[in-house]
Amino acid sequence: MPSKKSTAVLTRAFREIDMKDVALVGGKNASLGEMFQRLTKKGIRVPDGFATTAEAYNRFLLENELRNLIKTTLEGINLGKLEDIRRRGKKIRSAILAGKLSDSLKLEIRTAYRELSKREGSGKPVDVAVRSSATAEDLPGASFAGQQDTYLNIRGEEALLDAIIRCFSSLFTDRAIVYREEQGFDHLKVALSVGVQKMVRSDKASAGVMFTIDTESGFKDAILINAAWGLGESVVQGIVAPDQYYVFKPLLEDRKYDPVISKRVGPKKDKIIYNSKPKPPVKTVRVDVKEQRLLCLTDSEILTLARWGVEIEKYYSKLAKETRPMDIEWAKDGINGKLYIVQARPETVQVSKEQHVVKSFKLKKRGKILAEGLSIGAGIGQGTVRVVKNVSELKSFHDGDILVTRMTDPDWVPIMKRAGAIITDSGGRTCHAAIVARELGTPAIVGTKDATKQLKNGSTVTVSCAEGEVGFIYAGKLPFKETRVDFTGLKRPKTRIMLNIAQPDLAFLHSFIPNDGVGLARTEFIFTDFIKVHPLALIHEKKVKDKRVRQQIADITYPYTDKKKFFIDKLAEGIAMLAAAFYPNDVIVRTSDFKTNEYASLIGGTLFEPKESNPMIGWRGASRYYDKHYRDAFKLECQAIKKVREVMGLTNVVVMIPFCRTPHEGEEVLKVMREAGLVRGKKGLRVFVMVEIPSNIILAEKFADIFDGFSIGSNDLTQLTMGVDRDSELVSHIYDELNPAVLESIRHVIKAAKKKRVKIGICGQAPSDYPEFAKFLVRENIDSMSLNPDSVLKTTREVLKVEEHPWRGDTGRGA
Repeated sequence: MPSKKSTAVLTRAFREIDMKDVALVGGKNASLGEMFQRLTKKGIRVPDGFATTAEAYNRFLLENELRNLIKTTLEGINLGKLEDIRRRGKKIRSAILAGKLSDSLKLEIRTAYRELSKREGSGKPVDVAVRSSATAEDLPGASFAGQQDTYLNIRGEEALLDAIIRCFSSLFTDRAIVYREEQGFDHLKVALSVGVQKMVRSDKASAGVMFTIDTESGFKDAILINAAWGLGESVVQGIVAPDQYYVFKPLLEDRKYDPVISKRVGPKKDKIIYNSKPKPPVKTVRVDVKEQRLLCLTDSEILTLARWGVEIEKYYSKLAKETRPMDIEWAKDGINGKLYIVQARPETVQVSKEQHVVKSFKLKKRGKILAEGLSIGAGIGQGTVRVVKNVSELKSFHDGDILVTRMTDPDWVPIMKRAGAIITDSGGRTCHAAIVARELGTPAIVGTKDATKQLKNGSTVTVSCAEGEVGFIYAGKLPFKETRVDFTGLKRPKTRIMLNIAQPDLAFLHSFIPNDGVGLARTEFIFTDFIKVHPLALIHEKKVKDKRVRQQIADITYPYTDKKKFFIDKLAEGIAMLAAAFYPNDVIVRTSDFKTNEYASLIGGTLFEPKESNPMIGWRGASRYYDKHYRDAFKLECQAIKKVREVMGLTNVVVMIPFCRTPHEGEEVLKVMREAGLVRGKKGLRVFVMVEIPSNIILAEKFADIFDGFSIGSNDLTQLTMGVDRDSELVSHIYDELNPAVLESIRHVIKAAKKKRVKIGICGQAPSDYPEFAKFLVRENIDSMSLNPDSVLKTTREVLKVEEHPWRGDTGRGA
């Protein structure tokens, strides 16, 4: 629909405004007009509406003689005193609320509202969302969460006029005053435009937010979608812990794939819906327990939103002439079943970070866990707990205190800036507390459920967001290490430097470390933290007689009726997060390598696992996979990998078989894989084998005939070569990866791999710990080393040195 400027000075329809009108209607409304005019043509639905202009606001101030009052009231404001800010803000807001709209402004608003009601069909007063849009907001580098107010389900002309005045007054909330003071904006040069947009009836369906970048790591190839039942304010305000979905952007355009790589159900205990009474127009109600545990969106809807997100990002990036990740609000109409985009603004946190600098935090020891929730950021904070129930209690807050509350809203921002860490009972990754914590660089844990009850005022705690998606609050001050690594100018060696990764939640963050892919992706963490149940307990449900265990399984797998599908989906999602983070580089996924005692620790596991006196060299690895007692479980692993490669499209996944004692075992495993539909060579599938047993060394050429590559596991290889239990203190002094017997074994297998022209790398601990071991590997012409993320910089530098001067500084220790 072409843009036609009306003669109205005080209102503009969305079809009449675009991004050139930021000074007229603010960034939020200009963006809505831009999308309504340009992107609806591409199939992206944006609800119709109109906006009052900056001129309308300025006239309102002039006609009510408010400009001088605002100026004098804010002179000499002390940002260090909350009471001073509150007193001044309240005085201004009260004066604005007492003001009157002029007849001419009322007429234009009424006319625009009636025209919108006509365009929406019935002509009856349409229900609208009334949103504030400041002329200096939503600009890259100058955006803070929720500076002004929004009012939902406003119906009728009088209610609309009242909501507009309330939006005008929200330009002087305490947080907005502080924000402008800190940003250096002149209060009287910032105007307030009000957007009036047809409501999407998500109170009968779901709504949420979408980012075209990962909000935690800044990984640009992922779309993050949060969703909850009811109106989207529950997600924005952090009232609920929403569902969380990740979609892999590079494969979205290829319609044959379904790159939804992660789906997590959030509790979603409450939702905001329309109220049958006009005041208040919306209300918060409890969500049915069963509905809480259901996903809000189907895969098809997730993919539609993700494709819209990519389209919106492309469009705004073209306008800005630079990559522009976006923060987008969406809603699903429960009456017509359609999805809509209701807001879009630039993402301002991750785009401003130095991506060549990686900060890492690591606890030196863990302590007593007091509470846990979703971690925001990857830092660690320590301080004195200050449990705060409402803003009026913030007087006792000191710089560096740990802010603990049910949830935050924009009024809390001045205090959040002073906090050593932030902890909330409710909320998800895109709630207000999470957004502000990221902008401030402050560690935060949200969605703890009961931290306000579990943590005591005045106690000292350590808040750790450095252990993956789950954040922990520990008692006392625990020692930790902070590392800042700058990879600027780091050259790439000829030897491929890969990473050892176990936690899908940290994969995006680790992808910024200069690397050539993942040499060891461990699946065990996915089993213990995402699946939790022994696979055979899912296959043979009826054999589980213990009622408590059955209930545990039912709770974890709900709403799946097919428990095997639960296993396949969850394992596939964990692997997909790892594969997506490093795509298109190889991600070598080792199939499960638990020992029997470790499998037994999974829910229902004791029923299916034998007791062994020495599980380390017992029923593990390849010998399990083709055994009649476990092969059905292994087939589920194969089906999960097949889903990642063939359904999601992440064909960079390479399979690696651990603890394969003989070539015959290898052939038996490959046979079971084929039965499960995972065929070596099909669609480029490669299958590697771990080299960790002396028989792998001695029969290396025979193993090379049936596998596509080798990966040396130096930990087990050293243990079995030396005949040493690496966990025994009595003989630990004999355990040495640099022992000539170990080095000679590795030298032999590298030569065999080169002769047979198969890939060979190492994924054990040794090159991360010993520079001389890394030197030895380079001299022997190994193809790749897979390292722990924290040792990449150090080891890469050593590799570069030895590649340039292979024999300089030789220690003579067999290396």
